[in-house]
Amino acid sequence: MSAINESLIRNVVEEVLSRIGNTASGHACSSGCHYKGRFGLFNDPHDAVAAAKQAFEELSLRTIAERKQMLTLIRRIVIDQAVELGTMELSETKIGRLDHKIDKLRNVGFNAPGVEFLRSEVFSGDHGLTVIEFAPFGVIGAISPVTHSLPTIANNAINMIASGNTLVVNPHPSGKRVAAEGVKRFNQAIHQEFGIDNLICLMVEPTLETADVIFKHPDVALLVVTGGPGVAKAALAQKKRAIVAGPGNPPVVVDETADLDRAARSIITGGGYDNNLLCIGEKEVFVVESVFEPMMQAMERAGAARLNAAEVDLITAKGIVSTGEGNDKHDVPSRDFLGKDPRVLAAGIGKNVPDKTELLFGETDESNPFVPVEQMMPFVPFVRVRNVDEGIAKAKYYEHGFRHTAIIHSNNVVNMTKMGKELDVTIFVKNGPCTAGLGGGGEGYPSFSIAGPTGEGITTPLTFTRQRRCVLVDSLYILGKSELTLPPCHPYRR
Repeated sequence: MSAINESLIRNVVEEVLSRIGNTASGHACSSGCHYKGRFGLFNDPHDAVAAAKQAFEELSLRTIAERKQMLTLIRRIVIDQAVELGTMELSETKIGRLDHKIDKLRNVGFNAPGVEFLRSEVFSGDHGLTVIEFAPFGVIGAISPVTHSLPTIANNAINMIASGNTLVVNPHPSGKRVAAEGVKRFNQAIHQEFGIDNLICLMVEPTLETADVIFKHPDVALLVVTGGPGVAKAALAQKKRAIVAGPGNPPVVVDETADLDRAARSIITGGGYDNNLLCIGEKEVFVVESVFEPMMQAMERAGAARLNAAEVDLITAKGIVSTGEGNDKHDVPSRDFLGKDPRVLAAGIGKNVPDKTELLFGETDESNPFVPVEQMMPFVPFVRVRNVDEGIAKAKYYEHGFRHTAIIHSNNVVNMTKMGKELDVTIFVKNGPCTAGLGGGGEGYPSFSIAGPTGEGITTPLTFTRQRRCVLVDSLYILGKSELTLPPCHPYRR
């Protein structure tokens, strides 16, 4: 990223961040208060929901064409200001890679689905006309993760506003400042152009308590959670509908028919993207024994850094730690390594790698904790398997039934089909990086909310709608012949 003046941007970022805390200050509004001029930033969750409800009523009076224009303003900001906002996110969260923070924002701006996804279904026949339309829920309560704080909010905002909703966001505390700055800019632009404020409302100081208020608030019609298992469980425990994007641990299978150089480049591209913070990222690789060593050599040719057995033991000891007590004790990625650059991981075990290294890898057996744990760092374990059937079986086991993402590299259609049926995941990629599953090198569109646990899949504007049916009986079916009431002598009477 040599073209980016990071020093200048960081100075601007610090100035912007220093002002954010003051934007949401002021008295707490009582019911019926006027919220314009807040630009979506709130300290009180009740005020945030009330403001979002007011904004929803105003949005309901606008046309779909106007919604599209509002979304264009959000798209323009995340595209034109991606460098500044991406740098701000990396400065705050301290995880991931700057070029990929920027890329994620631009991808949302260019490719997140909008009003074009809205459509009606029509049934016509002898008994008239029925139209099924897709209407908004109203105010949506949303949780965003630290791994993709602003991209998730921007993507959800485009999807949700496209379908006529407004949203209240409780961001991850470690990404709250960039979330607040992005939301403020979105709302300011829309308010200036259309006079509507607070289409996106955000808790400036998010806590478990503010999340609980949003979850339980009677004016919040739908919950959308993108995060870990704890917050997902809390959302599903509510009495209202929840759309939940849960954890993943995507496995990769490489069989004896694969193009190994292509597979290596794909694994590095996906597993190294934003230092493996993506929930769809390649987390463990099962390679059939007959091509295991050639595959490892292909990884080295493609630029990944191979760790020997002693180095694998060191990175395992430092990269995966235990947390919890008793039956709740489990392995998690170390905060010291989570989302850090490969050279940071390597330095942590006394190894030097080139600055341009995108991924570390090494051989392990399946008992190594890097296999079952969603590590979210750029080290990927490679495990030998006797044949593709064993590889698929182990991939299924270590995917944990999350139904999230899986990848295979193969030129055997039977093997691809077998793995697709066995794993039953939301995203299944063949012969490409995980990012192809969201349009990055493959066809389709992006989303940062992949609702595997609740079944909605890769979210779009239609995900955040409810069906309404309008029925007109015995009219407006114009294909049949009508019986005209004419006098007996009329020349047009049949």
